[in-house]
Parts: sequence; C-alpha cells; structure tokens
Amino acid sequence: MSQPPDVLLFDVMGTLVYDPFFIDVPAHFNMSLRELIANKDKDAWPAFERNEITETRFFEIFFGDGRKVDGEAMKACMSSNYRFLEGVEELLLELKARGTVMYSLSNYPNWYQLIESKLNLERFMDWQFVSCKTQIRKPDPRAFLGPATKLGIAPDRCLFIDDREDNCAGAAAVGMPAIRYISTPQLRTELVRYGVL
Repeated sequence: MSQPPDVLLFDVMGTLVYDPFFIDVPAHFNMSLRELIANKDKDAWPAFERNEITETRFFEIFFGDGRKVDGEAMKACMSSNYRFLEGVEELLLELKARGTVMYSLSNYPNWYQLIESKLNLERFMDWQFVSCKTQIRKPDPRAFLGPATKLGIAPDRCLFIDDREDNCAGAAAVGMPAIRYISTPQLRTELVRYGVL
C-alpha cells in the first residue's frame, strides 16, 4: 500500500476491548475454559452473532445438555469486565484527532450495545459492520467485501486489524491488507509503517 489507507476496519474483542469469555465467563460458571468449551453448544454463539436466534433462544441452548442459564447474570458478568486494552483508548483518540476514518468489523451479537454503553466506542468508529447487523461472520469473504462495497472503496484501500490470524488471512485473501493485533505498541508501529500515524 503506497498511500495511507482510506479506512481502518477494526475487530473489537481482543483487539480493542478485553474479551471476558476466556477467564471471567468460565469463572462465572465455576468451570475452567476447557470445561466451558466442552459443555457449551458449539453453534449457539455463531448463530447469535449472526442474529439468527434470539437472546432467549441463545440462553436456552447455550449448554449442550440444556441446563438453565441465568442470562442476566451472564450479561452482567460480560458487561462488568468490558474495558479497553492497555493503550487502545489513547491510540483511538490520536487516530480520531488525525481525522482517520474508522469502522468496527466485528463478530458479535447485539451485546455490542453493552460495550457501547460502557466504553462509548462510537466516539471513534461506526458499528454498522458488526455481524449481528450484516449476518455474516469473519472470515467469510463477504464480511470484508461487503464493507468495502458499501463504503464505495476497493478492498486494498482498507486496512483491517484483528487479533485472529484466520480473520487476517481472510481479509488478505480478498486483497485487503491486514495487521494482526498483538499489542498496542506493536499496532502503533504497524500503523506508522502504513502511513496512518
């Protein structure tokens, strides 16, 4: 990319915001992460992220054995632990001050509203490409091509940032440059290399 990108497309969980799923949610259920993964229904969360099932149905099928879930307590656990990853809010403030155009490109259900109400991410970016709205999850090629088309720009004029290698590979496969997020200092270095900072 010889010129700075026109748009940054950010994953949210694990890239901008701490994801409670791996530590706090298992603890909430008095399980290890391994136990939680073994017991949960493998299709429930992806379906919820694509807005194919209601929140009520999600809680009904969250565990494969059908055990009852206190949905409000689980949501409270998630919400209480959402926070910016170290240095991220300052970086987003700097990008906004430079006039950088940013959108979220995230796999998440309508619980993105819990993140928004706590962290006010809309100060920096628009949520229109979250999977519960698009009904497409990364790394489906359409998850990357759809935003580029809607924004009226070529995929190679976007820069995608995500903590997952498979999602970065999915973006690269459609000609969209990608940065795998490892840390905020590393991301900052990469953004300098792309001419964003």
